Amino acid sequence: MQEKIIIIEDEDSIRGFLRINFQRNDFHVLEAATGEEGLRIIRIEKPALVILDLMLPGMDGYQVCKILRQEFSDIGIIMLTARGQDMDKIMGLEFGADDYMVKPFNPMELILRAKALLRRIKKDEDEENQDIIKNGIFIIEVYSQRVYKNGIELFLTPKEFLLLKLFVENPGKAFSRDELLDLVWGYNFVGDGKIVDVNIRRLRAKIEDTSSSPEYIETVWGIGYRWRKD
Repeated sequence: MQEKIIIIEDEDSIRGFLRINFQRNDFHVLEAATGEEGLRIIRIEKPALVILDLMLPGMDGYQVCKILRQEFSDIGIIMLTARGQDMDKIMGLEFGADDYMVKPFNPMELILRAKALLRRIKKDEDEENQDIIKNGIFIIEVYSQRVYKNGIELFLTPKEFLLLKLFVENPGKAFSRDELLDLVWGYNFVGDGKIVDVNIRRLRAKIEDTSSSPEYIETVWGIGYRWRKD
């Protein structure tokens, strides 16, 4: 599948040259000659990467970059500049650019940098997706151990968090109390097995609208508990 990019560059010759080179490397290329036109196209087409010239008529590259970062936090931005001063590079990065190249440049180096940036963005997205578990109105952030219901954070103990994560990852599966003890408290746990029921009761009080009539954590009589499967 072709990656969609946009080249925002006011010089027709440079824009056309870049378009040809990116198309030869299997990119789907969009074009704009001004920052305003580029933003309009980006909002419609949602490209993965922006090749952004710094010196544009009207809205300059810094302004475009700032707006892009406010509206599209995960879009890749490579800034092009005819200047070689360090301050221009620093300002570009401060405004949210991921990378920059100074004109004149080798087009193949730009393409390689674009591919590397897209790989990094994809990797970050994959890692973020692995860190987040979504189930209906619940969002579980695994790394930070935070839980949200309808966007409101719930404050769970570590054991409550592990119970919820286990249930959400296995909807419809009935877990016995012994299984929950082994999986959450560990095989070597020594203590009263009723600790499972106590923690389930506390967890229900935090996640259910009415804990006495649980909607999410169901009791399976004679076995244990399960997460309701839609």
